[in-house]
Amino acid sequence: MVGMPRQACPIKLSIDQRSSLQSLLRQPKAQARFVERARIILWADDGLSNTQIAQRLNTRLARVSKWRTRFGAEGLDGLWDDFRPGRPPVHDPQENERRILEKLDETPPSGFAQWNGPLLAKALELNVHQVWQILRYRGISLQRRRSWCISTDPEFSAKAADVVGLYLNPPENAVVLSVDEKPHIQALARAQGWLKLPNGRALSGFNHEYERCGTSTLFAALNVATGRVKAGHYQRRRRVEFLDFMNEVVADYPEREIHVILDNLNTHKPKEDRWLRKHPQVHFHFTPTHASWLNQIEVWFSILSRQALRQASFSSVSELRQAMDAFVAVYNPTAHPFEWRKVNVTAKTPSGKYSNLHK
Repeated sequence: MVGMPRQACPIKLSIDQRSSLQSLLRQPKAQARFVERARIILWADDGLSNTQIAQRLNTRLARVSKWRTRFGAEGLDGLWDDFRPGRPPVHDPQENERRILEKLDETPPSGFAQWNGPLLAKALELNVHQVWQILRYRGISLQRRRSWCISTDPEFSAKAADVVGLYLNPPENAVVLSVDEKPHIQALARAQGWLKLPNGRALSGFNHEYERCGTSTLFAALNVATGRVKAGHYQRRRRVEFLDFMNEVVADYPEREIHVILDNLNTHKPKEDRWLRKHPQVHFHFTPTHASWLNQIEVWFSILSRQALRQASFSSVSELRQAMDAFVAVYNPTAHPFEWRKVNVTAKTPSGKYSNLHK
């Protein structure tokens, strides 16, 4: 006995249902799958058979029958996809995070200096993408390394307060200077130019090989109130060079009280300082040991390196010195004092708690 064909689910749309489906067809960003389902129901309401609808949409007959049946049973709600939770997680994310953080505190495997993503994944039997996801969420970069210098000076607080006090509240009618030297600046002659690539692009840069053409030592004094810099070039950085530079600095401020901030280099602070006795208007203030970051001239040295030295080529020491003098000449007219302030830095400890640091 031949089976009778199955009767298609009858569709009879209300005015609101037809309006909702037609509105979906007019939406410019409607997803194609929902547009197709809306057309199936609208054409079914117009009296088309499943075969005719499948031919119009160039799709399978079973597909038309499925959504026609779903609409007949659930209405408009039946046209949306069912919730699919997906495969349940094999590992607890919080447990994975705990295991990864604990593993980072352990010594890496033999032959490796530090942990990396694949090593952690292998040691914990996790997918490497899970490891990277947790590390990114925690803000942990395994390749980045931070360095710091902790001052062990027993008089750190008093010395730091003295220096910061000069920055924030300098003596009236006095000049406050940050002074230091940048030794052994190399004059490197690099082959620079354009490199033509096979694809037609051109890159600017310099050859990794270079020629050493000597070194120079730069002494610099930063006027804290104005931000202007006075520089001097020397071959060495002995006491005699330091005093020669200081004589030039003092000559720029006749009959003015001068406060000079220095680090603890031995050429800055001999046991018997005859030069200071000859210049009673000059007062030296020394930063705590291992705290040269309190000296603002170090900030300017960083600016000099980035903007005038790092990517440059010099064929002689004199050319190097001319370049530094040229930078000082263009820097001073627009110089301004550095804004010296304390910044609260919130750091996350390995335990996940937060602590406040002060800079």
